[in-house]
Amino acid sequence: MTTAFSSLGLQADLLANLATLDYRSMTPIQAGSLPLILAGHDVIAQGKTGSGKTAAFGLGLLNKLAVERFAVQALVLCPTRELADQVAREIRRLGRGIHNIKVLTLCGGMPLGPQIGSLEHGAHVVVGTPGRIEEHLGKGSLTLEQLSTLVLDEADRMLDMGFQASLDAILEHVPTQRQTLLFSATYPPEIEAIAQRVMQSPQQVQVESTHDSSSIAQAFYRVEDSERSLALRLLLLQQRPDSAVIFCNTRAECAEVARELTSHGFSAQALHGDLEQRERDRILTRFASKSLSVLVATDVAARGLDIDALDAVINYHIPRDLDVYIHRIGRTGRAGSRGLACTLFSEKEDHKLAKLEARLEQSIVAEPLPSRDLLKTPAYKPPMVSLEIGAGKKQKLRPGDILGALTSENGIDGSQVGKISIHDNWACVAVRRKAVDTALDKLGRGKVKGRSLRVRVLG
Repeated sequence: MTTAFSSLGLQADLLANLATLDYRSMTPIQAGSLPLILAGHDVIAQGKTGSGKTAAFGLGLLNKLAVERFAVQALVLCPTRELADQVAREIRRLGRGIHNIKVLTLCGGMPLGPQIGSLEHGAHVVVGTPGRIEEHLGKGSLTLEQLSTLVLDEADRMLDMGFQASLDAILEHVPTQRQTLLFSATYPPEIEAIAQRVMQSPQQVQVESTHDSSSIAQAFYRVEDSERSLALRLLLLQQRPDSAVIFCNTRAECAEVARELTSHGFSAQALHGDLEQRERDRILTRFASKSLSVLVATDVAARGLDIDALDAVINYHIPRDLDVYIHRIGRTGRAGSRGLACTLFSEKEDHKLAKLEARLEQSIVAEPLPSRDLLKTPAYKPPMVSLEIGAGKKQKLRPGDILGALTSENGIDGSQVGKISIHDNWACVAVRRKAVDTALDKLGRGKVKGRSLRVRVLG
């Protein structure tokens, strides 16, 4: 496959500008997606930040722009203001050889008035966050009748941050005849569902390998039954996973293991069938947001648990059913990342170990446990902290309202905001640990949607 930009048949002014930017050869995601984009196909491209995806969709939308037609022809949706600013800057750089092109950024956390003024002067390309774009469409200050390209950038993150409803509202305003480009680091079922709904025969491009057995490191540790809990702490202290699920065979064991870990300073919670739905929702929201590091669960309780970037799975015992073992370890090592599956077993489980060897078609050699010196180090803290807000869907609270309040003047950077989830009467937002005080201040003392809301740290 040729990787020279000159092989693409781009407009002459775009090619000449690429040479001045020293863009010579395409990255894998550009080489895979650009020919398809230029041929007019809908494209789903899976690749992480830094893979060159902005130039891929940027060149695609710029190449078919009719500059003489002063109307919004391309809309790029991004999860945060920082990413939208970055994408708009890159599109301007890529398109600076095109005379009179106008690229406009529309994001929450910024005054609405000046944006309405800018829209009155017209634009060819709009880059923005879903909440603010939805707002402009609702006010009639933005019209998309002549849109020919819709780009969903970091689509998985937009869904993480709770923008599904805003995306649905925006899609009602865009023409059916259009090209849709979806870029995402991961490809969970929710993204697949969106793709099926809004895209026409999309072509898929993937530059990272997804889950396969080689992406999971399996490790086995022989222990005395009396030292299982100690062994578990040593593994967590050595690996320090942001998200780990420890599988136990019984509900009572789950509760006991979670209690033991918490007493030693770990961020851990038991997930079992006795929990009320709201408490289960809280725990799963925190875990998915990386503000809870360890989930101790039975197989039944973990059903429906869809966490893409699970760093580690630890089997407290070898499960009775070997299909269960395969299913458990398959939850880690997804989306191109390396996963770890650790299993503790005692002499009494040797018969299960022999069956597992036969099933895996490989011999299992027990590894030594990490040094007990690790017990002198304190338990690590999760990278994020979840804040619970005392309002939700029924109070008309939207993810954009929370994001806008957090990132408004003297607030925090959008990159410090994690998952946002809105429930009926409450909402949750994850923020980086170092940004907690500022975030609490902005949400607790400031106003969200013109009203004061009750905010507390979940933990």
